[in-house]
Amino acid sequence: MNILTPAFQGARWGSTTLIPEFLGTRPSGNPVAEAWFGAHPSAPSGTDDGTDLGSLLARQPEQRLGRDVVTRFGERLPYLLKLIAPVRPLSLQVHPNLEQAAAGHRREEALGIQVAQRNYPDANHKPEMVYALSTFEAVCGFRAPRRVAELLDGLDAQLARQLAAILRRDPSAEGVRSAFARLLGHADGDEVTQVARGCRERLAAGDSPSPRADALVVMLADEYPGDPGAVTALLLNPVTLQPGEALFVPPGCVHSYLSGFAVELMANSDNVLRAGLTVKHVDVAELLATVDCVAAPPIRIAPETVGCTEVFYAPVDDFELSVATRAGGEPARLRGRGPRILLGLDGAITVAAGGIERVLARGESLFLGADETPVLLSGAGRLVQAGVP
Repeated sequence: MNILTPAFQGARWGSTTLIPEFLGTRPSGNPVAEAWFGAHPSAPSGTDDGTDLGSLLARQPEQRLGRDVVTRFGERLPYLLKLIAPVRPLSLQVHPNLEQAAAGHRREEALGIQVAQRNYPDANHKPEMVYALSTFEAVCGFRAPRRVAELLDGLDAQLARQLAAILRRDPSAEGVRSAFARLLGHADGDEVTQVARGCRERLAAGDSPSPRADALVVMLADEYPGDPGAVTALLLNPVTLQPGEALFVPPGCVHSYLSGFAVELMANSDNVLRAGLTVKHVDVAELLATVDCVAAPPIRIAPETVGCTEVFYAPVDDFELSVATRAGGEPARLRGRGPRILLGLDGAITVAAGGIERVLARGESLFLGADETPVLLSGAGRLVQAGVP
């Protein structure tokens, strides 16, 4: 059982206070967008034995990860747990599947592309799940094409008329792809500004067909003037998660997280294909080659309760997210297996495994190897667990 120290990621969209205050540290005034708990090579967590988690696992991979995990994923932790705290929108992005990631990584390695310009810094896919700790806003996946056309109607903007015409002519996934390509690949700043102005005007007039969508376009256009990504708010599903709710984002699903505070669990990858709403590297062509344009509602995962634990089953093999709640009483067994990371959400829970006990408070985290079973919980509080199904 090892105490973890997260690796921090700064970005202009991150809150200056949410993550530091959650972890019980003094805010520095700089944005802290994410805190990483895991063994990703670019930013592994520290441990209480003086080394990082990746190096710790490399010493005894089969013992700490478990033979089954090593057989399936190799000698590496297959997931990455994060805290994420956006106060401004993240980039419009898609994550690749395994085949796309492996091919893209090989290609970029062969070409010697610099890290800052890479889409594929590793060869892994990146499905992910978000568990809200506060109200959490996002856009995720495509709306039905006919609904998108309805939202575009009435906007006195050439771009809106062209997109609506494409979708009415072909209200299929290929029509959505054509409209998305027209928007991201060919729209200029003036066209985007015209659409945003139209959304602002019909909001003010009180005759918007979707005040929420129009308000998102206006907000995104104010944050990123002239960026075609702002108009995608008319094409994508809006999502609001309340605390305790979870959203699964599969590979190929276009999305942007807008605001809130959440736990995020994903396959152990940092592959991101961006198409806008960012100052980072953008590759519209690669995103269009990987995005899934089939209209579908966001995938909300309802938990199943097993003992003291709510389990959010995702349709992937790399990770499993669960939340355990204790309110005193006799020690209870924590469901799960494989290498685990525990993160305290509130209260104080005593974690016992392998003859060792540690108290886990809000913002504190532990790594437990596959050989450290059973895990017993006592005390009163709540924690999130990342594990391998």
